[in-house]
Amino acid sequence: MGHDLGFALIGGGLIGLAAGLFLLIDGRIAGISGIAGGLLGRWPARWPADLAFLAGLPLGLALYRAGGGHVAVHLPGSTALLIGGGVLVGFGSRMANGCTSGHAVCGLARLSKRSLVATMVFMAAAVAAVAVERAL
Repeated sequence: MGHDLGFALIGGGLIGLAAGLFLLIDGRIAGISGIAGGLLGRWPARWPADLAFLAGLPLGLALYRAGGGHVAVHLPGSTALLIGGGVLVGFGSRMANGCTSGHAVCGLARLSKRSLVATMVFMAAAVAAVAVERAL
């Protein structure tokens, strides 16, 4: 097993473990858009836990790099295009009542039909976006 594959398997297992523990301990879905979106309005009483959860995302990358992992990210396009894409993803997440982490990781594990449909739409959109990008 390759070094990166091993880290990917460990990371995937940790995501599943964290999502399961979050549901068991706090009774909530570990969807990033819902947690982040909850902090945009009136801050709930659970804001320290929500901020800690969100802070763990970049911390995970730091730990991965400290363990010898390498992440090469190249984002082609302008800053305006990237911001516009982020706004569209946020809008889509709100329309779908959750993002890929909430639906694909947590919802499918709970056998949610709504999450199955949302995940199929996410994947179809991703395939279409890659096909268009490659054609251009």
